[in-house]
Amino acid sequence: MSDLATRLAQLDTHLARFRDGGIVNLINGQDVPGSGGAFETRSPVDDSLICSVSRSTAEDVDAAAKAAKAAFPAWAAMDGKERKKILHRVADAIVDRAEEIALCECWDTGQAWRFMSKAALRAAENFRFFADQAPTARDGQTLFAPGQMNVTARHPIGPVGVITPWNTPFMLSTWKIAPALAAGCTVVHKPAEFSPLTARLLSEICREAGLPDGVLNLVNGFGEDAGRALTEHPDIKAIAFVGESKTGSMIMKQGADTLKRVHFELGGKNPVIVFEDADLERALDAVIFMIYSLNGERCTSSSRLLVQESIAAEFHDKLEARVRNIRVGHPLDPATEVGPLIHKVHYDKVMSYVEIGKSEGATCRAGGARAGEEGWFVKPTLFTDATRNMRIAQEEVCPFLTSITFKDEAEALDIANDVAYGLSGYLWTNDLTRALNFSDKLEAGMIWVNSENVRHLPTPFGGVKASGVGRDGGDWSFDFYMETKNTSFALGSHKIQRLGA
Repeated sequence: MSDLATRLAQLDTHLARFRDGGIVNLINGQDVPGSGGAFETRSPVDDSLICSVSRSTAEDVDAAAKAAKAAFPAWAAMDGKERKKILHRVADAIVDRAEEIALCECWDTGQAWRFMSKAALRAAENFRFFADQAPTARDGQTLFAPGQMNVTARHPIGPVGVITPWNTPFMLSTWKIAPALAAGCTVVHKPAEFSPLTARLLSEICREAGLPDGVLNLVNGFGEDAGRALTEHPDIKAIAFVGESKTGSMIMKQGADTLKRVHFELGGKNPVIVFEDADLERALDAVIFMIYSLNGERCTSSSRLLVQESIAAEFHDKLEARVRNIRVGHPLDPATEVGPLIHKVHYDKVMSYVEIGKSEGATCRAGGARAGEEGWFVKPTLFTDATRNMRIAQEEVCPFLTSITFKDEAEALDIANDVAYGLSGYLWTNDLTRALNFSDKLEAGMIWVNSENVRHLPTPFGGVKASGVGRDGGDWSFDFYMETKNTSFALGSHKIQRLGA
């Protein structure tokens, strides 16, 4: 059997139980059907039915939130070393089931095997990293002042809601859930309706690893009912969300009445700036990787190429040749570099922007057309001769690269900052002074110089402007999931004003 045939056979085995029983919620350790009935999830590979999925309502969310509230005191009080042991067991189980997770995610989202085969292992790293921080998560500082000693400590904020997207959903779920659990919070997780499979696998893994009932609860459904009920629920103290900027704005409004703390990782229209003095071959590799890997469906994708005029013609020629050579195909085929888009909704959006780009006067140098006869496959798309004000240069769409030329450093910076977003940026130059000055002035939460996105877990992750609120990663995650308390001790008998004496 070929690698593709072998993986399809393995996938069929893993999906059999979902075809028979569907995907149900997990609330307080129990499998619970959604009170709103069920909806269908289909594979973007061929639009075939995967299974039915519970559709949750406010009633289900209320039950999950109450379960998380009831489980919170004991989980928060558990010694950090015990939480560490449980979370390491979760990581071990993720590694043991990495192939199953990858197969299901490829079929559910259309992501290529070459990336998903490693994504589960990265998710295990997330759990291990935060597991190791659990014993010291509450630690604070000792701050002295004249006649006074201040002692700070952190306490878990309480039950939290985690709403995750359909792009690399398993890894991104662990990115949010692992630090929440390590901090001592309990969680209600609502995955995206387009990609519910691996969220169910994660909930099973956590339960089997010994996570107490009610500590992690899973509710499936749509944003307008389950999502809204979660963001408005008074027992949920914070919402961690990954998704579109418009949805983040709605969540902020919905959580306002209960003064929800929010962490948003939102959209991006991220620039990759290539100067004439850069290592152009490495820059070319990075430009292509950061827009077309993971089907371009990533918030940190470098969807705007800013290339210096003096090298633009040569760079575009090489870029076009490489983009036309990208292998589009079945996500479980090891040769595939780009699979199908997640859903017809997203496919239609991408194709509409192809027409928008052409109507605005940009040149479609590659792609911009459907690949194959079934599924939601689009040939990797490249537009050149764009200007900064075109919609294809301002609005988030993927996998779709828009190239703009610039004369000098000042113009490059002006174009790079001239969007509503500010998640990430990529700078290619061998001029150290330019790199330092440019990165300091670039409006982005994360910047990589002479590199693609290489994530180091202890570093902060997040954006500015319409790209997000708050930071993930390292201790920054605990700042979100925990409250800081200060206790002040007098070190002597200082004079106190006597009123009314």
